Amino acid sequence: MKRLSSFLVLLVTFSGLTPASHSATAKTSATFYVQSTPNAGESLVTFYGQVKPAGKASISISSFDGQVWKVTPLKTNSSSSGSWRITTVATAIKAEGKYRATVTVGKKKLTTKSANFTVDNSKTFIDTNALFITPETSKLTGGRIQGSDISRWQHPYDKPIDFKKKFDAGMRFVLIKASDAQEKADIETMKWLVGDRNAAQAAGLYTGMYHFAYLPNSTDEAYVIRDAKAQAQKVIWRLASLGGYNERDLPLALDLENNCVKKNSSGACIKTLPRSLVTLWAETWLQTVEEKTGRKPFLYSYSQFLESATSRSEILRQYPLWLAHYTINPADPIAQPGQRLPIGCFVHSWSTANCSSQWQIWQYSSCGIGEKYGVPSARLDLNVFRGTPDQFLSLVKGKWQPETVDLMPINEATKMNLISVAATDTNKPVEINVEVFRSIGTPVVTGTVVFRPTDKNIKIKKQTPVRSASGRWELTIEGLPAGITEGTLNYVDISKTHADIELLLPITLAQGVDLPKPSPTPKPTTTKKPTDGCSKQIKH
Repeated sequence: MKRLSSFLVLLVTFSGLTPASHSATAKTSATFYVQSTPNAGESLVTFYGQVKPAGKASISISSFDGQVWKVTPLKTNSSSSGSWRITTVATAIKAEGKYRATVTVGKKKLTTKSANFTVDNSKTFIDTNALFITPETSKLTGGRIQGSDISRWQHPYDKPIDFKKKFDAGMRFVLIKASDAQEKADIETMKWLVGDRNAAQAAGLYTGMYHFAYLPNSTDEAYVIRDAKAQAQKVIWRLASLGGYNERDLPLALDLENNCVKKNSSGACIKTLPRSLVTLWAETWLQTVEEKTGRKPFLYSYSQFLESATSRSEILRQYPLWLAHYTINPADPIAQPGQRLPIGCFVHSWSTANCSSQWQIWQYSSCGIGEKYGVPSARLDLNVFRGTPDQFLSLVKGKWQPETVDLMPINEATKMNLISVAATDTNKPVEINVEVFRSIGTPVVTGTVVFRPTDKNIKIKKQTPVRSASGRWELTIEGLPAGITEGTLNYVDISKTHADIELLLPITLAQGVDLPKPSPTPKPTTTKKPTDGCSKQIKH
């Protein structure tokens, strides 16, 4: 890992594995970091790392007294994702230490390289107000606590985020993408989630996590509810794999900003989910996550979507709103995010009598200066929290520790149901509708589908699986030859949450008539004028 290259100048040296220091197999590895964690009162020290392959391991910390290594009382277990973290008080005012971790996996042990640490008293604050709001930040945010939200897009070219720099610039919380309803995006999300959460918390930031939703292409209420519960289960499993909520975690959030459920070949939306079903879906997701984790999740969206795509709901209004509204300045004393400008009201579940919105977190810009906050990407979403430091801290009270049944299954048995196959001639794509269920009868939450010809010499021009709901796909295949193509319809899950399964599926196509090829028509070249998406947004 190279995550700490930017902020280890003051605190720590990189800690990978000493090749000859353990007897575990070469495939087992572990990382080890130590850092000062900002705090109100005494200094804190955070030890953290990750064991790979992901799984349960026992961790113990040893210190070097100048002559020998001594085992300390600091011990913990890794979560099922392999991540672990220990935070303790630094009782010394000025001191240096040298530490390492011993990782036990089954009967095998490995020892990490050592990390040097110096107590950093600049990271202690007299009280929570001083910890959460600096004078510089207060000028930018109107005295509010500042935060940001991140995803893989803040890691261009696989560059790490410098969370220490983010804290020093005034940020106090970061909301991290945790899961996505689409398989490819979900896999990319997992690449950064574990490391970002650990590093952010060690740097003094509070962390939240959000799920990016796609709505199901179905008007069946029972199916809509089932899909919402399946997507809720995905992020609950993801949280469980990290060991559940800890003392620096904000509640989960639902990112709901699109009601399109079907697009044409050019990518334009041709079907949306009705308002009543969007509302039902959101209510179900939020209630499921609250019931399981014991904390009310946030809902992220923007006023235009909430008004046009959802119905007013007393259930939705019980959940905190994370509202996106750009172009107005949080430093303006009378700024009202969620208010229709220049005059008028957006009407939705969180609307107030004065036409503003009852928000808890406000995303006020997508044009934060990435470099300023230690982010490799040029831009960064900026947020503020509505309330005092004590009100903020009340959100992180109450831990949730997952039980065994809460953890994501491994290679869980599946069953496949072929809904329909539309196959006519070689001029038209083959369209397959299929759904895949867990052994308990609910939809799978990960994976995708693919058609595999038995004859390996048959080359398919293109096949596109589109997730129409949790566990349901519309697979389009182009370029199959005329005649009968023997093959299998396969459900595959590279995360190994659910077991792969296949279904014999011969596809018969008639030879299509030769279609005339259109003569190419030269198009006039036009030079597009560059646009600045940040021209009307807050940039700092």
